[in-house]
This record gives sequence, structure tokens and C-alpha cells, in this order.
Amino acid sequence: MKPEDIIRELEANKNVFRQLLAVSERLYKWRPVIDSWCLLEILCHLYDEEREDFRARTKLALSNGQGDLISINPVGWVLERNYIGKDYRVMLDHFLEERMKSLQWLSTLENPDWSAAFQHAELGVMTAKNMLANWLAHDYHHIRQINALKYQFLKDSSGEDLSYAGNWKP
Repeated sequence: MKPEDIIRELEANKNVFRQLLAVSERLYKWRPVIDSWCLLEILCHLYDEEREDFRARTKLALSNGQGDLISINPVGWVLERNYIGKDYRVMLDHFLEERMKSLQWLSTLENPDWSAAFQHAELGVMTAKNMLANWLAHDYHHIRQINALKYQFLKDSSGEDLSYAGNWKP
């Protein structure tokens, strides 16, 4: 995919997330098993990743690594940042605002060098295009996760046999 196609998909996903995450409190705090993330925690993760990971690291790559590679801790942040104590509606607004900031920033780039890169300690050379593609893949990962959680909630809360809908494979 070309970078402009990836950016268009990131923009489309803003509305996908808006629709997928328009849920009741009963659903956004529900978790299928004790140690899994609920929708509120997924949403807070998306918000932090938008700002502190993907946008920041894509900028770092575009600057050929000029700047600091800020340490991130996506799994640890769930507890460290008390995701479960956040206001869901506020976090949804914050995430969508951050996605809009990302899209606005991406739209201001003039002839970006998508092959520009930074050195990642574990993964090696990360180009700006690679970061952009992973940003979109991260969206898809969580869209799948959100759909799986919503499916499981429907199955558990309705008590209905859902086999008529088709074979669900997470």
C-alpha cells in the first residue's frame, strides 16, 4: 500500500472506532475473563498509542531519528495510568481528537521521505512507511479485538445460540 492509501484508511478508521465504541456502560466495563481488557481499557490504550507511540515514532522516523525515542509501556500503562478509573465518554472524545490531530499533521507533510528511519533497539531500522503501516495494522488488530469482545458479550448476555449467524473464529 502507498502511504497516502494507508493515511486514508487511518482516516476511515476514525469513524469505524467512533461507531464500534458507541456502547453502553454495561458493555464498556465488561470483560469475558478476569485478566482480559475491557473496552474502556482498549480505548485508553488506543488514546495513549495514538499520541505516544505511532504519531511520535512516525515523526521520529521522518526526522531520520533526530530526537529522543521515548520509552513506552502499553501493557503496564493499564494499571499505571488507571485505565479502568477513566471516564469512557471523555476518553472516546480524547482518542478521536488525537486521531484528528494525527490526520491533520499527516496532511501537512510536504513530500515526506517515507524511507527515512530511526533505529529501534529490538526491531532494528524502522522506516516512516513501516511505522505508518504498523499504525494501520494496530488499528485493525484492535478493531478485531473490539468485535470479538462485542460478539462474546452478545453471546453471554443474550443466552442465545448464535450458530445461525455463522461460524465465529476469533
